[in-house]
Amino acid sequence: MRVGFGYDVHRLVKGRPLVLGGVRIEFEKGLLGHSDADVLTHAVMDALLGAAGGGDIGGHFPDSDPRFQDISSLILLSGVREVLEKKGMEIVNIDSVIVAQSPKLAPYTDKMALNLAASLGIARGQVNVKATTTEGLGFAGAGEGVAAYAVALLKTGT
Repeated sequence: MRVGFGYDVHRLVKGRPLVLGGVRIEFEKGLLGHSDADVLTHAVMDALLGAAGGGDIGGHFPDSDPRFQDISSLILLSGVREVLEKKGMEIVNIDSVIVAQSPKLAPYTDKMALNLAASLGIARGQVNVKATTTEGLGFAGAGEGVAAYAVALLKTGT
């Protein structure tokens, strides 16, 4: 068994869509980044890569590569799945949390988990997505950005 931890943060800006876990959420701001800036998916990717000893998402999908400009992070997550398969690793489970003051994300977390599970080829029950606020504290509480944390448990394939 191997455990990995992932973290990501992106700034909220006007003129960009808000995409979390592959779900486009209606909001006046979106996340700034080279890809779709999906902090949840990025945190999950780093947790999986960390557990597999596979580096980080920047090493696999550098923001200097134009192929990844505005790409869906779910496509990149499928690439992480391939890394795990090559290493003979299987996902046991993933737990994650999104940190944002607004919008309210609880109505979307099930669809986010479904999207993540589908991209990874695992059961919905192996992926948990939660959302929380910071009670107005810090950059997330001030509405300046969104963060996400994830932990993944992998096992070697049989």
